[in-house]
Amino acid sequence: MAAIGEGWEPVQRIRTYEQVMAQIEERILDGRLKAGDHLPSERELAASLGVSRPSLRESLRVLEALGVVEIRRGGGPDGGAVLLSTPGDGMVNLLKLQIALAHFSWSDVLETRLALESWSVEEAAYRSDDDDHRDLAAILNRMDDSRIDSSEFNRLDAAFHMRIAESTGNALTAHFMGSLRTAIHRQMVQMYAELDDWRETAKTVRAEHRAILDAIVAGDGTAAAKSMRAHINDFYKLNTHGGNAPRT
Repeated sequence: MAAIGEGWEPVQRIRTYEQVMAQIEERILDGRLKAGDHLPSERELAASLGVSRPSLRESLRVLEALGVVEIRRGGGPDGGAVLLSTPGDGMVNLLKLQIALAHFSWSDVLETRLALESWSVEEAAYRSDDDDHRDLAAILNRMDDSRIDSSEFNRLDAAFHMRIAESTGNALTAHFMGSLRTAIHRQMVQMYAELDDWRETAKTVRAEHRAILDAIVAGDGTAAAKSMRAHINDFYKLNTHGGNAPRT
């Protein structure tokens, strides 16, 4: 475990929890703290910072919500606050709230998806392997099941797009894609629910997915990106006919 017990500065003035967070952030940025490190015990850290334990807990709760630390209950070497080594749900939660509050328009979401997914599918055509292709095909096979409802169809739809991003080998792109799709899940389910006949639309979606996968397997990035852009644009046009954007 890194030597992190010295050098903590007493917190001054107002916004105590923000100053505590700033000191933790500084140590992450300069390398004194890294993923997997345990912070000092609550008692030790509060004393080093010169803050109350409730103020320290407030800071740690914010960092936990941001997906930076995990608060492990209980004592011993495995307990306490630990810096996460994998991305948490902070980005998902932030995007979900921002979209729900209409801080981003639906056209913003569309343009972002077009940019992100066009790049992802093109790179997937060049970087993916047989395991990726099998996984993508398996998702599409499950989408062909006539017994599934619109909610499950949408979940598999999101999984297909997410698996394409993962097959690029770019972890940040995959994480951002997962965060975006999770954040808009409610709106996507709503869009399917408002269709006159979602199963008819599903036929088109499945055919377009197959065309995208065929281009990926063929290693044709240009065709894959073109198919993806058409797929996303067509679906949004269908669901915003007459200028009605999804409710948020």
